[in-house]
Amino acid sequence: MDDVAAAIADPVRRQILVMLRERPLAAGQIADRFTISRPAVSRHLRVLRESGLVRDTLVGRRRLYELDASRLAGLIEWLDQFAPADDWERRLDALETEVYRTRRERSRQNATDRQQENTA
Repeated sequence: MDDVAAAIADPVRRQILVMLRERPLAAGQIADRFTISRPAVSRHLRVLRESGLVRDTLVGRRRLYELDASRLAGLIEWLDQFAPADDWERRLDALETEVYRTRRERSRQNATDRQQENTA
């Protein structure tokens, strides 16, 4: 649990996990979404991989990263002890917000992907 908590302590790594929630991405696709250097993104990906939060697969010359959210279960279980019992309404509201945000991001990404395909 400590390695998972340490891995998600960094905001860049949390952003990467959110990106990977939808679909596997190549390291370059992830790096392109940040203003930090590619080697810095690679270091973040290594921390996430070593903590077990992401796994990578070599596909040709590309390395695809995929979220493994099962590693969060222990941390979530531990954190739940601090949540009030009547917290479900707040959680459901947060989930609804997240669903709408995810749909909006997916639409934007699909539009970007289509635009890139049309220019290629």
